[in-house]
Amino acid sequence: MLLIKNAKVYAPEYVGKKDLLVCGGKIECIEDKIEDFPIACEVIDAEEKILTPGFIDQHVHVTGGGGEGSFHTRTPELQLSELVKGGITTVVGLLGTDGLTRSVENLYAKVQALCEEGVSAYMLTGAYGYPSPTITGEVDRDIMFVEKVLGVKLAISDHRAPNVTESELIQLASKTRTAGMLSGKPGIVVLHMGDADAGLSPVFEALEKSMIPIKIFRPTHVNRRKGLLEEGYQLLEKGGYIDLTCGISEDFCPGGCILEAKEKGIPTEHITISSDGHGSWSKYREDGSLLEIGVSSVDALREELLYMVHELDMKLEDALPYMTSHVAEALGLQGKKGTIQKGADADLLLWDNDLKLDSYIAGGKIFMQKEKIICKGTYEK
Repeated sequence: MLLIKNAKVYAPEYVGKKDLLVCGGKIECIEDKIEDFPIACEVIDAEEKILTPGFIDQHVHVTGGGGEGSFHTRTPELQLSELVKGGITTVVGLLGTDGLTRSVENLYAKVQALCEEGVSAYMLTGAYGYPSPTITGEVDRDIMFVEKVLGVKLAISDHRAPNVTESELIQLASKTRTAGMLSGKPGIVVLHMGDADAGLSPVFEALEKSMIPIKIFRPTHVNRRKGLLEEGYQLLEKGGYIDLTCGISEDFCPGGCILEAKEKGIPTEHITISSDGHGSWSKYREDGSLLEIGVSSVDALREELLYMVHELDMKLEDALPYMTSHVAEALGLQGKKGTIQKGADADLLLWDNDLKLDSYIAGGKIFMQKEKIICKGTYEK
């Protein structure tokens, strides 16, 4: 049991100075004051500290990504302490370009390992390619019978994409949606968006020629270029979702895109932000050869929050939802993740007033306190 006292609570909306009781990994009670508690428990005095929900990062290559510059450019596997430093208490793992040396089975094993180490982890089946690599042999069976699988990943409008036909995209989305309905999961098709001029047109065409709900398609990296971003705004206006990637473009940072959308009168409740952590970023010459490659960090969410608050002058309660409650709703985890309320998972972050991360709590367990990591991954020193 854990009692956090005197914290300024952002749930993510600001609810005032509160005491919070954690029991069995859940938030049991939130009150102005919790006094004379009859059972001994650990107490954290959070005076002059800010308490927020833990981040949900729905796009992390937990088994590593990359490989586009040959075998030596395969990026390393995620370590638990990276999530702790980045404030990420819930993560969704996925594959990318490499669905050959990286397998969905290996992804599942890593997701389970992270859960055993104490954080919440989910996954997407599939990768860039089509037909999608799966565990059971079928995308819908993966979603239906593999507990951690929330949906499928696919690449479109990219030079590495499998160039699926309109019919194939509709069939994949239909199977995914049905499996999600049957299993009580979001059943989403997460679309890696590349730089090709086609942009989101395959999605708009699929929506026009089918009855698939718009919420099934979840394009990510939408802020990589202006034209694609404008199409993303159109999707939002129709009731769809878009995911913005940290660090993908100097001109279109997630916070800036959100402010632009607000200025245009576009609803932002379906905008989420993710890190693309442990994936490789790459630049190519006009002839298609690799020019430069690097690795994205899961710390990008935390850095983006600081930028939104300190540089873009957004209120903390206005910036937080894009990496907490909005993501929870998008993944069907609302009320459980991304919020501070009674009955929610005790995934919590304590910050000082300058938004320097002080403590990290996942499932009611303290992993970092007073800026010191006290619980690391199995093989971390």
